[in-house]
Amino acid sequence: MATKILVSQPKPQTEKSPYFEVAQKYNVELVFRPFIKIEPMSAKDFRQQKVSIPGHTAIVFTSRHAIDHFFALCKELRVSIPDDMKYFCVSEQVSLYIQKYVQYRKRKNFFPETGLVTDLMPIIAKHHNETYFVPQSSAHTDDMRRMLDEAGVEHDEAVMYYTLPNDFTPDEAFDYNMLVFFSPEGIHSLKKNFPNFEQKDIKVACLGTKTIKAAEEAGIHVDSQPTPELRSVPAIIAAYAKTLKK
Repeated sequence: MATKILVSQPKPQTEKSPYFEVAQKYNVELVFRPFIKIEPMSAKDFRQQKVSIPGHTAIVFTSRHAIDHFFALCKELRVSIPDDMKYFCVSEQVSLYIQKYVQYRKRKNFFPETGLVTDLMPIIAKHHNETYFVPQSSAHTDDMRRMLDEAGVEHDEAVMYYTLPNDFTPDEAFDYNMLVFFSPEGIHSLKKNFPNFEQKDIKVACLGTKTIKAAEEAGIHVDSQPTPELRSVPAIIAAYAKTLKK
């Protein structure tokens, strides 16, 4: 029987994804099943937060979801984004995604090479005269607010979309050899859907320190996480699959 691995995110759109290469090479079955779902916020609910987007000179984006829902709500609210708006992003990948909505200008887009929020803060601190707006998920923590306070910049945050558990059906089999999580919300969803979850021999891989912390707090042992040698989830899965052949 093939090793069965649950990857808690949507299935890649391209057949050239390294996930499929790993699955074929090591004869593992990959099941793409998001543990969370993203839902938009209405303009009515956003207005209740009493935060005005106009007047800010810079936007901080930590994900592509934040970009999608920021521009969608701006359109619904009829808020026009000025051409000289600056964008501070957690990574180059997120930064490049902005061009889906506005013309990409290198001198207006900033990001750290590492893809870490902590490394974005010194860049933000250098532009201390900007007024920052941070679109957030309903599942956000206060980390961003705290870091911006420490950077000494003027800022506002507002929830612009909902991150919710993605419910499993009662008859849905849960017979996996390995689980891969990408966010703390994924861990929370696992515990909500399976309150009596027992890890036993199931291997667990987590991306990000917050995800690892959430897993450990839930009593889940984390077997794998990115390292300089294993930088991606397909690499982690491949390394696990190799151990099965020994």
